[in-house]
Amino acid sequence: MSINFEAALGVHGNALALRSQRAEVLANNIVNADTPGYKARDLDFGKLLKLTSSDMASPRKTNARHFSVGSNISASNSDNGLLYRKPLQPSIDGNTVDLQIEQAEYAKNALRFQASFTFLDNKVRGLKAAIRGE
Repeated sequence: MSINFEAALGVHGNALALRSQRAEVLANNIVNADTPGYKARDLDFGKLLKLTSSDMASPRKTNARHFSVGSNISASNSDNGLLYRKPLQPSIDGNTVDLQIEQAEYAKNALRFQASFTFLDNKVRGLKAAIRGE
């Protein structure tokens, strides 16, 4: 009997990958805080996680007349799901990075990454215990 790891580990694997991507985007915003004309970017984490989760859980077509469900990625996600952040107070040079907001978002993302990692670690430990028969 084989173990379906995607079903056993749940959404946490996808969440870790998306949190890692978001950390890169937020770090890029922080680095470019003083770059004239730079536009702050961010990921719509919830939407992307929903897309990746529905992709895994979507039923497969067994007949050509069946409708496709959730597997199509819209044109708005063609740029890896990156969106422009709306600035609260844009600067004169066109830079839309608010350093305090970016740092706060980065810290929240890091905490949530750690939480997903902890959940995933506990799931793996539980699977190992089940395999050993403990």
